[in-house]
Amino acid sequence: MQGKVVLITGGAKRVGAAICRKLHERGADLMIHYRSSASEARALQDELNQSRMNSVSLVQADLLNISGLPKLVAETVNRFGRLDVLINNASSFFPTNLGEITESSWDDLVGTNLKAPLFLSQAAAPQIRKHHGSIVNIVDIHADKPLKNYLVYSTAKGGLVALTKSLAREIGPEARANAVAPGAILWPEDEIWADALSRQRIINQTLLKRVGHPEDIAKTVAFLVADAPYITGEVIAVDGGRSVSL
Repeated sequence: MQGKVVLITGGAKRVGAAICRKLHERGADLMIHYRSSASEARALQDELNQSRMNSVSLVQADLLNISGLPKLVAETVNRFGRLDVLINNASSFFPTNLGEITESSWDDLVGTNLKAPLFLSQAAAPQIRKHHGSIVNIVDIHADKPLKNYLVYSTAKGGLVALTKSLAREIGPEARANAVAPGAILWPEDEIWADALSRQRIINQTLLKRVGHPEDIAKTVAFLVADAPYITGEVIAVDGGRSVSL
């Protein structure tokens, strides 16, 4: 990753921050996108720049504003001179029960999880191809096995899996596109998921009988970006075997 430049959406905290730390550790320069997590983004930037000066920059944007997405790519290239890797990590996540789904919830969930990755990938594709780079999308095991009461989210992630495979066809042979599908890694920041019994039920569905860590996702992303030159169009589940047992 030495000399490579990565643009990552939603990179300020949680799994996104773990991915940033891992790729930076491997030598990449980073453009970290955030929407509202300004304090977390600045803290992460300061942390990483302390170990390698001027290696991390920030860009703020609302990914639902599609017309502004090419600017993220332009700012990355203006700052670092190139773009090698795009990681579509940002995601909205909330329940949408059948019979109560609104157009605004559709626009939010599909917008962040599918529409924005498509248009940002389109804007980044010339640079990604030029530098024989790659795109990595963060999907979800529930793209294949939908989560009850999360109809729109599951649908959007299913679309993102299809987008990953379609992008692999479109940007090859110069570049690659893959996806990582997390399972139980971090519990959502939502009181719905606070119940200990519900959490234990999910853990019991994994073959390894434990939750994973953001580092598990970060290592897999780093593998796809830096150590897998003959892998494209694939989705790697990082879920402790949960998708096998569901």
